[in-house]
Amino acid sequence: MRLKAVEHWLIAQVALTLLSLLRRLPPDKALVFAEKVARRVGPWAGRHRVAIDNLRRAYPEKTGRDVEAIASDMWANMARLAVEYIFLDKLFDFDPDRPQPGRVEVSGIEIFKRLREENRPHIFFTAHIGNFEFLPIAAATFGLELTSLFRPPNNPYIADYIYRTRRSAMGGLVPSRTGAALQLARVLESGGNIGVLVDQKFRRGVPTTFFGRACRTNPLVPKLARQYDCDVYPARCIRLPGGRFRLEINDKLNLPREENGTVDVQRTTQMLNDIVEKWVRADPGQWMWFHKRWEAGGDTTGHSARPGAT
Repeated sequence: MRLKAVEHWLIAQVALTLLSLLRRLPPDKALVFAEKVARRVGPWAGRHRVAIDNLRRAYPEKTGRDVEAIASDMWANMARLAVEYIFLDKLFDFDPDRPQPGRVEVSGIEIFKRLREENRPHIFFTAHIGNFEFLPIAAATFGLELTSLFRPPNNPYIADYIYRTRRSAMGGLVPSRTGAALQLARVLESGGNIGVLVDQKFRRGVPTTFFGRACRTNPLVPKLARQYDCDVYPARCIRLPGGRFRLEINDKLNLPREENGTVDVQRTTQMLNDIVEKWVRADPGQWMWFHKRWEAGGDTTGHSARPGAT
């Protein structure tokens, strides 16, 4: 445990020093530099093998070269996301009163405005795609207070840095650990709004599929929606060419119901997976493929795990 603590401290010092040095550069130059480094270094990481295996199973029709290209884009996206933490105040330039979009454009402005006026709780869900950190900042821009559930990194020193950085710009934060569901429930009970990432493996989750493969998914969103009778809204923030972003919020979902009218937890959880899969298929290089999202050997499509010929 002591050796692990020392390892975490050393890694954190290196990472935070690099971020501090990058902070001295103009944002776009720092982001381009980080992306170039990540494309070279990423394939040497142990998680790269996990990403390649996941991509091969998700896209059995793609060539090995295509799979490697998506993985390279993924590392570039991850590097940009890490560096964007230190430039949040400069990068998020959306202004609802400005007629022309800046670096960040928003689709669904009227939905944000409408929800701000509703005196009831709402649930927003998203995935680890693009820069998902911009979503609570956008909500705050419209005067919509949002409490977000997040999973801290395993490294406690990096986790502390990220928590302090996010808290200063993103409103309420609830770490994903024991008691988190109760904290979110209290927010909804008091009429507040919560944001949840729904695309990670959850060992005690309900059986679902994602890209045709068996996986377990956290049923937190449908359970809270059922308990507090609140609407659920999908939202995502994707990268555009030229260092720009598009934040999208869609209207509330028509959640599957049981015969007694309550939210069907199983079918709603699968619905969320299907929406996230659609997002990932649209921008595969912007999702975190190195997550161990699926059950071991959980391919339910009959597809081969190997890609086509290179």
